[in-house]
Amino acid sequence: MTKTLNILLIEDDAIEVMKFNRVIKTLSYNHKIIEAHNGEEALEILKIKEIIPDIILLDLNMPKLNGLEFLKILKSDATLKYIPSIILTTSGNQKDLLECYKTGIAGYVLKPLKYEDYTERIKKLLDYWSINELTSQ
Repeated sequence: MTKTLNILLIEDDAIEVMKFNRVIKTLSYNHKIIEAHNGEEALEILKIKEIIPDIILLDLNMPKLNGLEFLKILKSDATLKYIPSIILTTSGNQKDLLECYKTGIAGYVLKPLKYEDYTERIKKLLDYWSINELTSQ
């Protein structure tokens, strides 16, 4: 039995946010999606601490505070640093990949161009985290 996840989606591209929400709806998942448009907005959401997300999905290239800068702040917080953070990006840059893993990410997923491939990757990603024991549960 998979559990419902609270997912913080940090993405500045409105089309990518719509695509992600469409996949969730298509797959009939009941996950709660909390949206932030950049790293600064995500940090404000996390400060409230009413809903601690089970996982964080974030893009690397965002305005104000990029994904890597956000991760460094997140990982310095005694409570929030344990939230699995998964990069969801178009950047296949090896330097980005290494920097993210050094910071302590739980995964790095490239966004494929084809919608069907994107749907399959999101399904696998969420199915995996739905069966994990998470610190926020």
